[in-house]
Amino acid sequence: MLKSTLEAFSDTNGQARLNAITGTVELSNLIPPTVSYESRGDLLIIGAQDSIATLANQFSALHSVTLLATEKTAIDESSTSTKAEKCANLYFSKEVAIKGYLGAFEVTCRVDGTITESSITENKITETKANLAKVAIGRDCFDLVLDMTKKGIVATEIPAPGYYPVGAGKAKLANVIEELPTMLGTFDKPKYFRLDPDLCAHSSRGVNGCNRCVDACPAGALSSIGHAIEINPYLCQGVGTCATACPTEAITYALPDPEKTQNFVHRLLARYQEEGGEKPTILFYGNRDEETITQALTTLPSNVVPIALEELATVGVDTWFSALVYGAHQVLLATNTAYIPATIDRVLADELSIANNFLTALGYEENRITLFDLSTGEPATADSFTAFEKPLIAVTQPQIFADQLSGTKREKLFAALERLYANSPEQPEYSTVPDNAPYGSVECKTDDCTLCMSCVAVCPTRAFHAVGGRPGLQLIEEDCIQCGLCEKACPEKVLTLKPGFNWNAETRKAAVVVHEEEAACCTSCGKAFAPASMVKMLTEKLQSHSQFQGDAIRRLAMCEDCRVRDIFSNMEDDPESQLRV
Repeated sequence: MLKSTLEAFSDTNGQARLNAITGTVELSNLIPPTVSYESRGDLLIIGAQDSIATLANQFSALHSVTLLATEKTAIDESSTSTKAEKCANLYFSKEVAIKGYLGAFEVTCRVDGTITESSITENKITETKANLAKVAIGRDCFDLVLDMTKKGIVATEIPAPGYYPVGAGKAKLANVIEELPTMLGTFDKPKYFRLDPDLCAHSSRGVNGCNRCVDACPAGALSSIGHAIEINPYLCQGVGTCATACPTEAITYALPDPEKTQNFVHRLLARYQEEGGEKPTILFYGNRDEETITQALTTLPSNVVPIALEELATVGVDTWFSALVYGAHQVLLATNTAYIPATIDRVLADELSIANNFLTALGYEENRITLFDLSTGEPATADSFTAFEKPLIAVTQPQIFADQLSGTKREKLFAALERLYANSPEQPEYSTVPDNAPYGSVECKTDDCTLCMSCVAVCPTRAFHAVGGRPGLQLIEEDCIQCGLCEKACPEKVLTLKPGFNWNAETRKAAVVVHEEEAACCTSCGKAFAPASMVKMLTEKLQSHSQFQGDAIRRLAMCEDCRVRDIFSNMEDDPESQLRV
């Protein structure tokens, strides 16, 4: 359908667009890793008794149907159903907790026992907190959950597979009635992410830092286990916001990864321009919106080049700016703001805020990168976006866009910004950044710094590192992601994060000495081993301690090797000294 729409344009831009899209091979994972779900068809329906009782017969094709009433209602005596039908597998509880996914829903609640007419009349219902699946069907879990409660038991913005929060408006009952009988058997789903714990800035040596990925997940698939981030692949729905928010690429999207997407954008724009196309506007959209995009393209100019993504939020500022560097006049992000979950909306808004901040700082129009709202209900037209006359980088040679960016997503972003900076109307030295943006430096109150190197020990990117050969601390500003680990780990509390962007690439990439001191040399062998101020501070603090009386205090002025040798030498000369406390 999309191809037939593109074929309807016969002008130069339209033909260049068609040839570019049909002639550019999009690389993707041929055999992506998968996770499997197994469902026997044991369904739990939750909600008010009167609303769920009428639904049970709709799912007779399933293995079992259990009803959990959160509100009691009187049993209709005039109903033609038998008493057995009214009471089969019906339970009551106002305290319900659900966790899990298709084939593995653990439902814990305060069960009131099976509700019968006599038990209601005689008020003989006994309460017991239990795993409802064990009580109702003799299994550890349910396979499917149909939630008719108004707010939904599980509060995640994107429901887990197999969980249908119809009452909360996140699923339509008619669709669920049709779909549930098919949810029997084994189902495979792509594993959308890759995780490299060594790059993670969440925690180090007991200090907590970055939580961007956890805050960016609308499906509740990411959680902190203290020392690390844990991702549940069964809950992950592949929206990609965690990878977009991650500043270190500890989490990367895998279907395909952003690098393949950027390479595709580069080849697509190059082909478009080779075919004679002019003023290309890139339109990124998620696969679910393809039908809407196809309709919109019938009324949009032929220089609008659509690029489908698994999900819109799987790429961020590095991909957007790469497109501008490769020749795009504008980058549009097509989404339906009427249904987009709040978390995805926030992540996109944060990325857009960063992008617009960079653009305006350089003197460019901020709507060079902007949202293209699909929820207006009105046909999209040429007036729906700005037609820019010139690209951000002027074309002086045909091969100017031949070199594509390489490296990590952070390296590619900085490379793109450097290219734009070289051609920008304004060339600031420094600019502010939005809150929580992973760019900036760290200030140090050097008078109180003891060069203990706690900041170096926890820094996930080696932005902070030792000078080497002498007591000193260096910082590479470009590598600082503002995770806050150094600030929290500093025992003297002399470090403060300084968000911002240094446009001077030379100083931003340089290892700048934050603080250095004269070295204390070992009084025994003469080797430099520690900052002189630290030795002085320890000597002053410990000179009255019982373990540092007499000759013991002089060991603080020795290197670690000489200190050990001196201790054993003392033990040999005076063995009984070890018995004296």
